[in-house]
Amino acid sequence: MIKRSFDFIFSCFGLILLLPVLLIIAIIIKLDSKGPVLFIQARVGKNNKDFNIFKFRTMRVKSESEGSLTIGNKDVRITKIGYFLRRYKIDEFPQLINILKGDMSFVGPRPDLREYVNHYKPEDYVIFNVRPGITGLASIHYRNEVELLKAAAHPKEYYIKTIIPDKLKYNKIYIAQNNFFFDLKLIAITILRVIFK
Repeated sequence: MIKRSFDFIFSCFGLILLLPVLLIIAIIIKLDSKGPVLFIQARVGKNNKDFNIFKFRTMRVKSESEGSLTIGNKDVRITKIGYFLRRYKIDEFPQLINILKGDMSFVGPRPDLREYVNHYKPEDYVIFNVRPGITGLASIHYRNEVELLKAAAHPKEYYIKTIIPDKLKYNKIYIAQNNFFFDLKLIAITILRVIFK
């Protein structure tokens, strides 16, 4: 109840406080490239159920047809403003709506695409006992994920065989010691790493 109350109160506060900034970002995205302001994609959340995640669009329209993974921070599909939004995690701001709705939490396992969840083992499904998060233990450890994928000879295979199992390991550690104060610590670490990146 404490975690959900925190999520609800601070997602409301965040949306109200950031509203002028969100509107300015929306205008810049529209001026920068053709397409919608928001990128909406089905992800797998709590209880292994799909939900639509909201992000600011940082790639050219229909970029998904060229692959679901972002390969490097200089992926040619990323728009000019998209580089900036991704660098400072600003593209994640619309997920405050997901948190308000109850689809997500500020902290938890990062929600994956169904095509990658299909590679999970039965014992990995424990991560669906909690809401997915904007940040989490695995997200912090894999903050340079896109660059690791860029360096891989076969990015998708590397993601499935190496990154997914390791992320699941960190997500299980998070769930095992999950408590409100641990969440606050992970939020603080995330903010500091974004600021001093």
